Amino acid sequence: MLIRGIVNDINSEHGLLATTRYVPRLRLERSEILAQHRWMAPGLRGLAKGQRAIASWDEDSVTMAVEAGRLLQQALPATAPAGLTLASTTLPFAERLNAGIVASALGLAPEAVLRDVASSNRAALTELAAALQRPAGSAPQMLLAAERRIARPASPQEMLFSDGAAGALVGLGKPIATLVASHSTYADLVDRFRLTGEEHDYGWEERWVRDEGYMKIATATIRLCLADAGVATADVAHFAMPAPLARVNDAVAKRLGIPASAVVSAEHETVGDLGSAQPLAMLDIALRAAAPGALILVVAFGSGCDALLLRRTSVPCPGPTPDTGRSETSYMKYLSFTGQIDLEWGMRAEMDNKTALTAAWRDHARASRFEGGRCSRCGTVQFPRSQLCVNPDCRAQDTQEPTSLADVPARVLSHTSDFLAYTPNPPFQFGHIDFEGGGRVLMEFADTDPAELRVGLPLRMVYRVKDFDRNRGFRRYFWKATPMRGAIDPIKTPEEN
Repeated sequence: MLIRGIVNDINSEHGLLATTRYVPRLRLERSEILAQHRWMAPGLRGLAKGQRAIASWDEDSVTMAVEAGRLLQQALPATAPAGLTLASTTLPFAERLNAGIVASALGLAPEAVLRDVASSNRAALTELAAALQRPAGSAPQMLLAAERRIARPASPQEMLFSDGAAGALVGLGKPIATLVASHSTYADLVDRFRLTGEEHDYGWEERWVRDEGYMKIATATIRLCLADAGVATADVAHFAMPAPLARVNDAVAKRLGIPASAVVSAEHETVGDLGSAQPLAMLDIALRAAAPGALILVVAFGSGCDALLLRRTSVPCPGPTPDTGRSETSYMKYLSFTGQIDLEWGMRAEMDNKTALTAAWRDHARASRFEGGRCSRCGTVQFPRSQLCVNPDCRAQDTQEPTSLADVPARVLSHTSDFLAYTPNPPFQFGHIDFEGGGRVLMEFADTDPAELRVGLPLRMVYRVKDFDRNRGFRRYFWKATPMRGAIDPIKTPEEN
């Protein structure tokens, strides 16, 4: 066992600039899971309260990381990250830089330093500690964590696990928190594992994990972190420690003498456990509730333990918080989305979606950044970009300048719901949309209820899986349109809004 202790003593302008979290819209009712398994697993009743977030069929760890990264960019648009780290135990590609897909969608510079980290639910917090310990003046770093874990049906993990992402931005600026101290412990205690190529985790006995893991390894690491900082446990105002086991974080807080009121909500009743993204998600919750000067202790356990002690500044937390989502009661839909049940979709689903990688590279900017063109002569925006301006009054050649439509608001111009065309989530919804400032595109809609679409509905773009090449194990990504929920709609009267 190797233990390292580092006390932070760097420029106060270097620190945590922003945090964020992304939770998919669909929230599966746990009672519906129990209803399907009560006949053989009645013991799940104790876990069947509330909801757990589930990704749609076209979401994975990459697309959810993109959403978390976009929220960070919107929070601090003037900060250009020089590096991006993607943490996940469920990366879609074993041999392809997953962080590269995310960076392309976010429009990071080609010189950005990218990497994937995996294998542990504390990977993201380990990376956050390393970023905060870099010298003052270091280039801004973006850290993203995302998970889409698939649990075995009727297992406790099926109730506890959820899908989502979280992010953090570290660098010079006006930090919302600075690092006081950190401590890391390595211990090859195997509480659960998943072999390469396997789909489901295998977990060990919960009481043993609690007593030997959290109550010994985690508490020892936390004590050393607080000792490095010269801080008493009673001075910790917010204690954020993911623990899928029942009330383990409460037991650890009590053992250490941390006030019960300091324990940060894991949002178990409304979201569930986000795996490697959970420490960053709980840190985001804590930072938004903390008063200036408050001490925040965030801990992650897995093959050891990381503990970070942060001090909240007076700078407001930028960026929004996730909405409450939409209740989902179809357990069969969840099984279909995760590929755990093979439904008969008919001949329309029998297609070979082979991706020509040469063509994908030539079309890279269009697909990754939704890049169209703007005529430098008349200002007309068009998608895709071409040599000829589509404006009949212009028709200039070779005047197209690259412009991304990924972050441009849009509205529904026309819409169709097709129950005959194949989609993993019928009906297939598509239509023409108009972009603010120009540009009209025929697009697929995502996360949209059949009766929700109407002409003029405000939209935003989301990065999603376009289709799967199951014969070769590849997946293609592209942008889709989704309703901008909560936005003021100028089509409605003030009373309707």
